[in-house]
Amino acid sequence: MELTDKQRAELEELVAKLEKVRGRHTELVTVMIPAGFNLYSVTSQLEAERSTAENIKSKQTRSAVTDSLDLIIRELKKLKQTPPNGLAAFAGNISEKEGVQDIKSWLFEPPKPLNVRTYRCDQIFIVEPLKEMLSIQDIYGLLVMDRREATIGVLEGKQIKVLRTMSSGVPGKIRAGGQSSARFERITEGLAKEFFRRVADAMKELFFNMPKLKGILVGGPIPTKEEFLEYGELVTTLKEKVIAIKDIGYTDEHGLKLLVESSHEDISNQELIKEKNIVNKFFETLGKYKEKTAYGEERVKLALQRGAAGIVLISKALGKEKIKEYEDLAQNIGAETHIVSTETQEGEQFLNLTKGVGAILRFGLE
Repeated sequence: MELTDKQRAELEELVAKLEKVRGRHTELVTVMIPAGFNLYSVTSQLEAERSTAENIKSKQTRSAVTDSLDLIIRELKKLKQTPPNGLAAFAGNISEKEGVQDIKSWLFEPPKPLNVRTYRCDQIFIVEPLKEMLSIQDIYGLLVMDRREATIGVLEGKQIKVLRTMSSGVPGKIRAGGQSSARFERITEGLAKEFFRRVADAMKELFFNMPKLKGILVGGPIPTKEEFLEYGELVTTLKEKVIAIKDIGYTDEHGLKLLVESSHEDISNQELIKEKNIVNKFFETLGKYKEKTAYGEERVKLALQRGAAGIVLISKALGKEKIKEYEDLAQNIGAETHIVSTETQEGEQFLNLTKGVGAILRFGLE
């Protein structure tokens, strides 16, 4: 299950906030309750830990830990059962002044099921299980090639990364003087097969032990890519992961971008494609029906206030506070929100045109 833009933004904000907190001693309390776990037994355990904490020698640490546990226990007792995805609770003294106590708590139901049970007092909050939920779940391997060169890369989230470039040494169509056509063909075929083998070895090295590899996209001119897949000795495990084969005329980084773009239907749920689709929809609507769009802070806020905004696009460049402001306004009128990255050409174009926020409207503004 992929996180929505709003879920990802909320989780990123919480993790960033918790990671900044540092305790002077082991006075920051983390409690992780797995999905389906008995809430009453957790509360009982924390009450026992609270009694044990009374024995801490340092008065300041003892007070911080017991007060933090009291705060978490009170919050848990308000719940009838563990939420469907489990629960993460954090509490501790966040004061930066020595001898001053400022106990804060956070109770958070994660967007994905928690599968760990944790109770920990430390100088930091334990956020690794939440950070794992933010990691990219699906990675696609990319290959564009002809008989002379190949580029291997990956699509991770919204980023295309080049992992390796390779060249074959296969000569062009012009033969060296004196070489017969048959001999020249044998030489080029031998070099091509050796190149295919090296590309297959490189793909095995890069992709075979990649746990989140969901599929492989292959592009290149006809018939080279088909010959590679048939005769290139690519291991069966990777060959079975090839989900798309596309005719691409470029074999460099630009070719990787064309390969991803031509594979929309094959990876339609992938983040990069979803972002491109929604941004392109905004630009198309702007071009054909300008009155059905709004952009810039003043116009979009007006559209939100009047309930006219149906889809709101927010650039990540605006920062968390602004993003949350627009998300809250959109939620009030039941409008969709999409966070647009600055890592793609479309995202940069959107930011430059709109200054960070745009909307597709349900009805036009006056």
